[in-house]
Amino acid sequence: MKGQLGNIMKQAQAMQENMQKAQEELANTEVTGQSGAGLVEVVMTCRHDVKKISIDPALMEDDKEVLEDLIAAAMNDAVRKVEKTTEEKMGGLTAGLNIPGMKLPF
Repeated sequence: MKGQLGNIMKQAQAMQENMQKAQEELANTEVTGQSGAGLVEVVMTCRHDVKKISIDPALMEDDKEVLEDLIAAAMNDAVRKVEKTTEEKMGGLTAGLNIPGMKLPF
């Protein structure tokens, strides 16, 4: 039993170190959300920091509400991509950790 606990602790420590590295990588990873067939683009990090918003000049002639809707849709698209990227990156880290009675990731 003592050997199993030591092994679990080593696995948990390694997982914690790997998660910290992954979080640092995600903070620098950028995704691009789009709407209106690419007329509006939002570049966002996986920490949800918006780096850039690009709006096609043709949209400046449109109704303000249309532009607002397209920006919101592009933001939502970027957020979904952040969630997917984060899930893919973090999901693999807990795959090797086998603690009886515990399901990971939480």
